[in-house]
Amino acid sequence: MEAWPWTHFAGVDWAKDHHVVVVVDLEGTVLLQCQIPDTAEGWGNLRRTLVPLSPLPVAVETSQGPVVERLLESSLTVYPVHPKAAQRYRDRKAPSGVKDDWLDAWSLADALRTDGHAWRRLRPEDPLTQELRLLCRDEIRLIEQRTALVNQLQETLHEYYPAALEAFDDWTKPFTWAFVERFPTSQALAKGGKRRWEKFLHTHRLARPQTYQRRLEIFSRATEFCGGPGVTRAKSLLAVSLAKQLRLLERQLTEYRRRIDELFDQHPDRDLFASLPGVGQKLGPRLLGECGSDRGRFRDPQGLQCYAGTAPVTFQSGQMHKVRFRRACNKWLRATVHLWANLSRSCCAWAESYYRQKRREGKSHACALRCLGQRWLKILSKMRQTGKPYDEGLHLRNQVRHGSWVVALDPEPRCPQPLRT
Repeated sequence: MEAWPWTHFAGVDWAKDHHVVVVVDLEGTVLLQCQIPDTAEGWGNLRRTLVPLSPLPVAVETSQGPVVERLLESSLTVYPVHPKAAQRYRDRKAPSGVKDDWLDAWSLADALRTDGHAWRRLRPEDPLTQELRLLCRDEIRLIEQRTALVNQLQETLHEYYPAALEAFDDWTKPFTWAFVERFPTSQALAKGGKRRWEKFLHTHRLARPQTYQRRLEIFSRATEFCGGPGVTRAKSLLAVSLAKQLRLLERQLTEYRRRIDELFDQHPDRDLFASLPGVGQKLGPRLLGECGSDRGRFRDPQGLQCYAGTAPVTFQSGQMHKVRFRRACNKWLRATVHLWANLSRSCCAWAESYYRQKRREGKSHACALRCLGQRWLKILSKMRQTGKPYDEGLHLRNQVRHGSWVVALDPEPRCPQPLRT
């Protein structure tokens, strides 16, 4: 636990365009309360105002974002508070349920005064890890946008161009968008003729024997079942517009992927995360970005597991004992761990055995993957502590030495299969 050298305590209730700041002393007396605009001038005035009170700890209801960055730049010690905890502290001050910005800032400052000795301060993150995490999150957002556009495109084609949907299954592939741009309607497809159909398929390397003739047959009867003239003219314009947006978005995703790979290769923890089975080129950077490079961030494996949302929440009172799904966690890390646990099954024998056992116990697919993710995070926590990459042989020997029930499930582990990408 850190020493508690503070004589003054601040609470910040932040908003998009302004922030409320309250400072209290050791007795809880309010010494300062002010509201500043979220501008360079506002932050400059706040820094000058707080200089006589330095060093000063600050409690704020977030752990990231511009307000946290500016507080750290102001040489303030930042203590992030979970929104639900902040609500409980406010309720302690105002049981009636009243709420305003000044009350929020004051309750945070006073909570920091009374309970902050047990809190963990927020340490500045190195720029490389921060940029990697933000790029990975933005890449996921762009992928979600691509998924939404693909769904719109498929729905549009369903209204006037069923043959296109029948000919191609995966509409996240660029050649499907190129097909819509080249043949926007069934009439344009029929007019193009077999020679142009074959040229398109060969150009985009779609001349596989198992699908080539089937697609040509679908193209030949495209006009037999399609939308009316008015619907076709209107929806074909939308389909082409969506295809062009998807093409542009795909170029941006390629640029994001290039930059993420570049930063991941530069990171000192790159070999540590890249050694994990199943992470591949995409999940490795995401795991590293969300876990961070601060080895002391989590006191034990359970801290990382709770942060990732794999650890359940227990509730016990008298004879009542419940276990429920953890919702307060890093949602980005939870999704990444879910994907990682699933992919690890194809290249790690013990992971597949563990998953199958959980399924036999009656757990759902998602719950079994969450249990497997819980186990993987314990391994990852140990790797971060020792600084050594994952060693399958070492892990299996440790399982045998400790009498793990996973080894008993699969006494002769299969050779790990290469991950299919």
